[in-house]
Amino acid sequence: MQAPTTLCDCEKMLANYVPIYVMLPLGVITTDNVVADIEGLMTQLEKLREAGVDGVMLDVWWGIVESKGPKQYDWSAYRTLFRLVQQCGLKLQVVMSFHQCGGNCYDKFLKWDFKVAATKVGHPEWDLPDDAGKYNDKPESTKFFGSKGYLTYKGKFFLTWYSNKLLIHGDEILDEANKAFLGCKVKLAAKVSGIHWWYKDVTHAAELTAGFYNLGNRDGYRPIARMLSRHYGTLNFTCLEMRDTEQPAKAKSGPQKLVQQVLSNGWIEKIEVAGENALPRYDCKAYKQILLNCRPNGVNRNGPPKLKTSCLTYLRLTDELLKEDNFSIFKTFVKKLHADQDYCPDVSMVVALERSKPRIPIEELLEATEPIEPFPWDEETVTKVVEVTDTSDDEETTGNSSE
Repeated sequence: MQAPTTLCDCEKMLANYVPIYVMLPLGVITTDNVVADIEGLMTQLEKLREAGVDGVMLDVWWGIVESKGPKQYDWSAYRTLFRLVQQCGLKLQVVMSFHQCGGNCYDKFLKWDFKVAATKVGHPEWDLPDDAGKYNDKPESTKFFGSKGYLTYKGKFFLTWYSNKLLIHGDEILDEANKAFLGCKVKLAAKVSGIHWWYKDVTHAAELTAGFYNLGNRDGYRPIARMLSRHYGTLNFTCLEMRDTEQPAKAKSGPQKLVQQVLSNGWIEKIEVAGENALPRYDCKAYKQILLNCRPNGVNRNGPPKLKTSCLTYLRLTDELLKEDNFSIFKTFVKKLHADQDYCPDVSMVVALERSKPRIPIEELLEATEPIEPFPWDEETVTKVVEVTDTSDDEETTGNSSE
């Protein structure tokens, strides 16, 4: 009888390895559909590879690909870029960007759809609300939030309709993506915005305005995770680098609890979760916060950790990042994400994509609005990212089951 296989120490540590993908500059493909500065880009990609980075992330702007007219697709520049990435031995994440930066107003189709929905419940006189304020307004200064319009029957009806429309739209887009990539060795993921301002306000005004119907007695994110589960999808969340104390108190911002809530929801619904930083940061405090959110209970030196993100997407490749001091800290950060292991190309194998499971009824998705306590997070990571100018306070602490 063959003895059971035991893992060596390096294999145990590899179970804690978090791959890192670095976002490429937004203008790496110009509006004229050419790769900007191929030689300079190759130099930067090679530096990333030398630092142990696993791959890069690229926005594919549909307006560039289809710029010559409807259904006239020109992929030449992106194909060139894909080959450059491959030549450098890096993996690739691709974000399909169908939107335009900025602008988010009601259109005639949504107005019509809401009217139909309102009529079905006996209120043909209802229109979409126009009293929720503007971007920089405080919740209490608006009628929808300040006068508690969001808690009325009409307000709840609108918020449910609005968030459901986005949930169903996401489900339909992922279903089409699944059909397109069926059988390919790819993973599908959906990026969810980190709307952290007013999170500590009872109204959660910014989230509700963005379509995330999230309140103290209603979870606005777990239905998204449940919807993703039928597509074998990954939930990618942002603002992993942020701490509450770094935000202005008047904004009632709560990025830490928000990240904990959303990532926990993904794990509760048994899907993979990934993350990224929202703003460019090159300092140790930000890196330590990211490490905490990537492994909320630290490294397990005896095998897989309790909780771990599937990867991190780092914003972004810039000249500032590549400055000597910044890049030195960044390389240490990469090593710590990798649990002090060398680059490993096979740590997260991608299998052929299966067909999405049957559609989940909206009623079953909405059952996930019932709040559940998130998984516990350590207060802070004990992993230290060494500062170039001061090594006295940031040497790594080691333990049996901590970072």
